[in-house]
Amino acid sequence: MDILQLIKNEPKTIPAYYRQMSQEQLEQKIREIKGVFGNKLFIPGHHYQRDEVIQFADVSGDSLQLAQIAAKNRDAQYIVFCGVHFMAETADILTKDHQTVILPDMRAGCSMADMADIEQTERAWEHLQRLYADSILPLTYVNSTAAIKAFVGKNGGATVTSSNAEKMVKWALSLKERILFLPDQHLGRNTAFKLGIKLEEMAVWDPHEEQLLFEGDDIKKVKVILWKGHCSVHENFTVENISEVRHKEPTMKVIVHPECQHEVVRLADESGSTNYIIKTIEKAEKGSSWAIGTEMNLVNRLIKQHPDKKIISLNPHMCPCLTMNRIDLPHLAWALDAIKNDQPHNVIHIDDDTASKAKLALSRMLERT
Repeated sequence: MDILQLIKNEPKTIPAYYRQMSQEQLEQKIREIKGVFGNKLFIPGHHYQRDEVIQFADVSGDSLQLAQIAAKNRDAQYIVFCGVHFMAETADILTKDHQTVILPDMRAGCSMADMADIEQTERAWEHLQRLYADSILPLTYVNSTAAIKAFVGKNGGATVTSSNAEKMVKWALSLKERILFLPDQHLGRNTAFKLGIKLEEMAVWDPHEEQLLFEGDDIKKVKVILWKGHCSVHENFTVENISEVRHKEPTMKVIVHPECQHEVVRLADESGSTNYIIKTIEKAEKGSSWAIGTEMNLVNRLIKQHPDKKIISLNPHMCPCLTMNRIDLPHLAWALDAIKNDQPHNVIHIDDDTASKAKLALSRMLERT
């Protein structure tokens, strides 16, 4: 990338004007602009967004749900994605050329997605090909960059979500002897274990040391190669958190996201995707009690939505996802003002080559789920 492109892509700084506005003024501005644009403006909001932002979402959901819904929307000229960078990238890949995808704050990234860059991945692939030859199929969690999705698509693999990971891992292992699972080791480990693959049949690729970490006696027995990455939110739920809940609230059920550590998932009563957690709480009996191991904005929203149930965060000291929380009312109002003035900024655009290869990975998943 040349210096002009770097300058062009440098995140813009929000003008002080928006920071000085009251919440009421910001909300009024956002409502007015939404009213002017009507169906030419579409705002998807991820479940982990702040309440102040999610109130303006035309639809809420998990990352892939939102990208798919955006892809089906043919009327919207502008899609203002209230989520994080990789989600907006996926939306740009799946939407049409006449549609513009915007991320209100370019600093809204994902620490997990950033744990696997394309240079690291290509070096890892070369090493693993020398070790295992053509016996590996790559899979990537949708929580990954467009470049990683493109790499996986180019090499015959697919994307996965936390709700369809089991189905996609089964599919991959029906084609090849082994899989490389990027970038979240915990989702990969928990999924493989649930499918009957032993822990001693799994290894971890360390992209910094550029070596395969394996505790068994025969490296050829490895079926699942896990990338050494994780979600900085979900890794903070611990075995000690569960022990404390069991001690203080013996009848309380524990439900966690599969991005949590393997020991935490095994000790929980239930585990599943964000959507699974939401549906489980919706269906739960009145008076039931739950400790939830997922992002705090969602937990707090579930507490408000279900006053007939006792709901707490599994980790009482958990804070919301810091990068997801970068999207706030000032940034949303700023982004919409820029659209109104025909000067949109923070536009997410994936080049055609990367997009076409990434779309292969996404399509292979969508065809099977």
